[in-house]
Amino acid sequence: MKYKSQKVAYWFFALSMLLLSLQIIYGFIMGFAHMGYDNLHDFIPFNTARAVHTNLLVVWLLSGFMGAAYYIIPEEAENELVSVKWAYIQLISLAVVGVVAIVGYHFNYWEGRKFLEIPRPLDWLVVANVLLFLGLILFTLYKGKKRTTTSLVLTMGLVFAALLYLPGMIWFDNQTMDSFFRWWVVHLWVEGVWELIMGGILAFLLIKITGVDREVIEKWLYVIVGLTFISGILGTGHHYYYIGAPKYWLIIGGIFSALEPLAFLGMALFAVAMYRKGEKKHPNKIALMWTLGTAIVSFVGAGLLGLAHTLPQVNLWTHGTLVTAMHGHLAFWGAYGMIVFAAISYMMPNMTGRKLYDSGNGLTAFWLSNIGMIGMTTAFAAAGVAQVYMERIMGLEFGDVQNEIQVHFLILVLCATLFTTGVGIFIYEFIRYGQPTDEALEQHP
Repeated sequence: MKYKSQKVAYWFFALSMLLLSLQIIYGFIMGFAHMGYDNLHDFIPFNTARAVHTNLLVVWLLSGFMGAAYYIIPEEAENELVSVKWAYIQLISLAVVGVVAIVGYHFNYWEGRKFLEIPRPLDWLVVANVLLFLGLILFTLYKGKKRTTTSLVLTMGLVFAALLYLPGMIWFDNQTMDSFFRWWVVHLWVEGVWELIMGGILAFLLIKITGVDREVIEKWLYVIVGLTFISGILGTGHHYYYIGAPKYWLIIGGIFSALEPLAFLGMALFAVAMYRKGEKKHPNKIALMWTLGTAIVSFVGAGLLGLAHTLPQVNLWTHGTLVTAMHGHLAFWGAYGMIVFAAISYMMPNMTGRKLYDSGNGLTAFWLSNIGMIGMTTAFAAAGVAQVYMERIMGLEFGDVQNEIQVHFLILVLCATLFTTGVGIFIYEFIRYGQPTDEALEQHP
């Protein structure tokens, strides 16, 4: 740790791990409900559990991204964060928004728009929170001695993420128009600007861990940015197939959705090539595994599994089924969950001065969580294909089909238990590190 203000990152990571734990709990509630054990229905209906589960995903990832940015930007800019006090105020406001939203969902206080359920007053709090965060990041960069490509790509992703939240706040009486612009937030976040955030964090970690020359790594970043914008923006069209938008979106969405895996393939090749090129043998092997794992698993989950069901000819059958959950779980985990874990694995030893990565717990957490997630993805795939066949081809009723695929959710819950065990060990290690100390300044690379 080179700058005292980098310690702010710890508290964002702590909030991130807490929200992830809650998200997993609500995932289990839905898993048991799918198996027929919906005993909490009077208190937590399925639609409430789903809204909480998906929204917690967004908030814990954002908290992780913010923590990583508060660590990376001072180091890249070679300047202390302009205001630690305001960073903590921003953290508290982010936590307040999350808590109020989650509690509100249980009392039907929401907009009811999938993935953007939080009510309008909280939307404005989110905007204020993100503007404060961006102000701290941009002013730190402005006052800094350096402006690296890595820091600029990361910052560009954060700025665009803020701007692309605004279309979701526009009110439309027309359902098609509302859905059209809602995907500007949902899709262009996860398949657009979040990829820039991921690329920036990935580049920073590879520079630190592999020792490859910065210029080489940052040239790859330009390629990733180009692929992301070429494919991600028009690839949004695969959400417009069946909402009443013009038919040309079938062609545009199909073609550019097929190109979307290229950005993730670029990241995977980038990470592996830099690892092989690297001469530096960094002792933190766990951080390296999470970093390489991010690039590879995101290519499979976000790239290949996304392509597998977004082409119009396939999506005609799979739209709205559990095949989407197959893609969504591995994509979010590989592309964004694992990069947050990679950042934590690298940054926590530097902030605390404790080399806990030497223990076997980190390795166990990595393999259990990833094997568990792959098992969950497989269970979703089997359930989704069975659902498509029985609902869309045989014409069985939705409720009858859900009864028939309950066995797949038994497998899903078992794999989720394995995944949760891995995440639990990771969080246990995070807690063992303790809080950052000033003694750790300049002690670690």
